[in-house]
Amino acid sequence: MITGFLESGKSEFINYTLAQPYFQAKGTTLLILCEEGEIEYDPELLKSTRTVKEVIENEEDFTPEKLQELDKAYKPERVIVEFNGMWNYRNVKLPWFWSIEQQITTIDASTFPMYYNNMKSLLNEMIKMSELIIFNRCDGLGEELATYKRNIKAVNPKADIVFEDAQGEISQIFEADLPFDLNADVIEMDNYGFGIFFIDAMDHLDRYVGKTIRYLAQVMKPDGMPENMFVPGRMAMTCCAEDMSFLGYPCRYDRVRELENKDWITITARVGKAALPEYEGNEGPLLEAVEVVPAKEPSPRDQVISFS
Repeated sequence: MITGFLESGKSEFINYTLAQPYFQAKGTTLLILCEEGEIEYDPELLKSTRTVKEVIENEEDFTPEKLQELDKAYKPERVIVEFNGMWNYRNVKLPWFWSIEQQITTIDASTFPMYYNNMKSLLNEMIKMSELIIFNRCDGLGEELATYKRNIKAVNPKADIVFEDAQGEISQIFEADLPFDLNADVIEMDNYGFGIFFIDAMDHLDRYVGKTIRYLAQVMKPDGMPENMFVPGRMAMTCCAEDMSFLGYPCRYDRVRELENKDWITITARVGKAALPEYEGNEGPLLEAVEVVPAKEPSPRDQVISFS
């Protein structure tokens, strides 16, 4: 499933990928276009890759029944959908025997602020289930890319994000954009700072390992978590009230039993890393509580972190 707004580079990406040896398939590939942009598909490329193209122009026609008709007609080994970015991805329904192998979203970095500010709901629906987000046409952009990445990670923390310019993939570190001092003895984090720490630690955990952090948190004690661990975190809103989620990393604390769910605390903790079940066998952040102090409940408007 390839999602993105018109002229975001979806067709370019599919054209390039179809031509790669590693992407060849023995059977038929069904390519479903939900919009047709400026980039055309080369008939010779389609023929050589055993790809058949079908166009679905109207959102109301993108139904399990229509897709099942195409499946019956072509019996494809795989299906590639170039999805229309102006259709609400939340409404997508596929035949029961189809499953999505991978979802990729392409974004034109030069127009990202316009879509993010004016069509955030549609954009978020596309990116929150994508495994890979490709920002292309990043030429001339520098510091803005750090903000774009934070915008995406706030909606989909697990997504891989790639920035590309005319020369190819951009490898850039955005440490200078962090809203706190990594060299401080104790890194004090306000609401926004904690949100950035949560997102950044997923990709750059080594920046924080061995550091001591302090922030206002709410207590969460998930079922099944060891008795000496809890999650000190915050509720966050990425787009609207319906997109609220709790952000936090596991923390070891030998007095967890004294805490109640939803207690407000100021926690000082040292950042480490460990392979925990939450990380599916990979290493991720593990906090070690240094000090836990009861805190006054903030006003309702300050209880939720907003990435808007």
